[in-house]
Amino acid sequence: MAGLIPQSFIDDLLDRLDIVDVVDSRVKLKKTGKNYSACCPFHDEKTPSFTVSPEKQFFYCFGCGASGNALGFIMDYERLSFPEATESLARLAGLEVPREVQTEAQQKREEEKRSIYTLLEKADLFYQQQLRHHPSKHLAVNYLKNRGLDGKTAKAYGVGFAPPGWDNLLKSLAQNDDDKHLLIEGGMLIHQEQEKKLYDRFRHRIMFPIRDTRGRVIGFGGRVLGDDKPKYLNSPETPVFHKGQELYGLYEARLAYRELPRLLVVEGYMDVVSLAQFGIHYGVATLGTACGPDHLDRAFKYTNEVVFCFDGDKAGRSAAHRALEASIECMTDGRTVKFLFLPENEDPDTLVRQIGPEKFERMIELAVPFEDYLFDAVADGLNIRTMEGRATFSKRAAPLLDRLPKGVFRELMFESLATRTGLSRNVLQDLVLEQHTKEAQPQPLQTKTSAEEKAPQVALPRQADSWWDHQAQGHQQNPYDTGMHPGDYGDFPAELPPPEYENFYAHHRTTSKPLDAAIPPLDRKRHINTPFKLALALLLKHPYLANLEPDHTYWLSQDDENSRLLGDILKTIHERPHYNTDGQIMFHWAGLYGSEQAKLLALMADHPLLDDLASKKEKIMYDAQIEFQKAIAGLKKQDIQKSSSTALEKLKSTNFTQLSKEEREQLVRAALATKLQP
Repeated sequence: MAGLIPQSFIDDLLDRLDIVDVVDSRVKLKKTGKNYSACCPFHDEKTPSFTVSPEKQFFYCFGCGASGNALGFIMDYERLSFPEATESLARLAGLEVPREVQTEAQQKREEEKRSIYTLLEKADLFYQQQLRHHPSKHLAVNYLKNRGLDGKTAKAYGVGFAPPGWDNLLKSLAQNDDDKHLLIEGGMLIHQEQEKKLYDRFRHRIMFPIRDTRGRVIGFGGRVLGDDKPKYLNSPETPVFHKGQELYGLYEARLAYRELPRLLVVEGYMDVVSLAQFGIHYGVATLGTACGPDHLDRAFKYTNEVVFCFDGDKAGRSAAHRALEASIECMTDGRTVKFLFLPENEDPDTLVRQIGPEKFERMIELAVPFEDYLFDAVADGLNIRTMEGRATFSKRAAPLLDRLPKGVFRELMFESLATRTGLSRNVLQDLVLEQHTKEAQPQPLQTKTSAEEKAPQVALPRQADSWWDHQAQGHQQNPYDTGMHPGDYGDFPAELPPPEYENFYAHHRTTSKPLDAAIPPLDRKRHINTPFKLALALLLKHPYLANLEPDHTYWLSQDDENSRLLGDILKTIHERPHYNTDGQIMFHWAGLYGSEQAKLLALMADHPLLDDLASKKEKIMYDAQIEFQKAIAGLKKQDIQKSSSTALEKLKSTNFTQLSKEEREQLVRAALATKLQP
């Protein structure tokens, strides 16, 4: 019976082969000095950044970070498992792969796993046949049609049907006692010992086969057709299926792309399949468990970007909180994690059908970055405008950032925290040491559950102290709700943030000084224009108002400081539509320009004009939209008058008889605009 491949053979195999020959037979290499180079086969690029070193027998891509020896290259390039890649290289070298001798128990376990794989493949075929031929197939077909799923997509994902009845699979596949045992071990049959009954685990359900990265069926997920409970049912833990490590749809996603652009982690099988039907093939789903470090480690083997997609309800936000916790220690340099929150009562399946794949992918592009979500979550419930609030924020955030893997991203996060709080890096490091000292102190003996023993010692704020708990107590506004609903997506921004924006923001994260092209620092005394103050205060208090003024470039192109400041804030909200509180804007502003500038901006948000508006209406809440539109109209009117005055002075300096017809008409219009006579 085949066993493990001896390490000595693997070392000898790599010594016999030249990595240049292995790679060049698949990717054409060009000699550059003592090394060889090519465009990387693992990501799209125009300038070669993929290097192969014959001296070190190693490849490395400076663009995406892919690296390894000849064996690793074959595994990644041809998508083979380790044993398969070893067999491939061994054939190239004309060698036979030896195997270590296994014990009888090891051989038995391996044989049982192979038999389980075989029966699970047969079960998959059985369910697909039932969807086409069973007398009750119309129940499943009608359900899938009502959900909008077409036959091509259903076939690609192997969607099947477990018909009503207790023993359909049992009668079809359990030919003997050994088969029954294997089907029980594989999670397909349930043995009720007390009544000595054996029956199918999946009954009257739409079936979704779960595949490992090699494409083998390792389990199933079933969605009930009626109102029975549970709504979703997954295979239990088996010798071949470990739900804490697997991602549904990952195998299909890897087949769809040579290089995965990202993975979008959604909550249900139908979400994955429906997104694929609309051309978004990078959706994956966890299998009835929260996304943990093992899921992320597996995801990051195939892509550098993971986007978590959650419903906007309380459960979705709690899941996002757990995903953030799981992500912290996975954030090595080059990796990206984002959080996408959908409108309440929507999921990817329903939303992509309403707004289309193009707008849905724009939403993914505009998802909340890891750093924004982490800082917002830590600051929740705190008044960061006060010294006490910033002190608490610092004590919460610094130990969390210390859990980030060492690297450039970790340093940037600490610099961003220093900028937001006004504290030096040394002070933040002292907070980390203080936390470590507390952890090192002897604790009273107490009984802990295994889950508690594995829990991180430094965690995000408890939900009881956060807006997740606040939601449960009746407050329904989602801090990450974009304010948009299915009927509003026709107004979704037509353009993604310009490419230069990310470079702009990346620079500002590392310094409290604005770029030369950025908005000048606030000088409160100079902002005396009432429409400007009112528009700015309203916008900061009600960020959703930015949707009423979609063109921030108009304001950024103006000469005066007020307009450019207003344009910069509009731009910030447009490109981060999850911002719906002034605190989020202040935090972003502190990250760009430092805490002192954020304080000045906060003073503008607290302008007494808002109190005046309320008092004018006898304490009845003012209409923010109407007042904002009035203020914007006033500012634009002032801009027109200013431009007209400039044009008027220029034209008046010229002899009237020398003016052309068009210039005379322009002079008249300018005079009327400024309420003057020519």
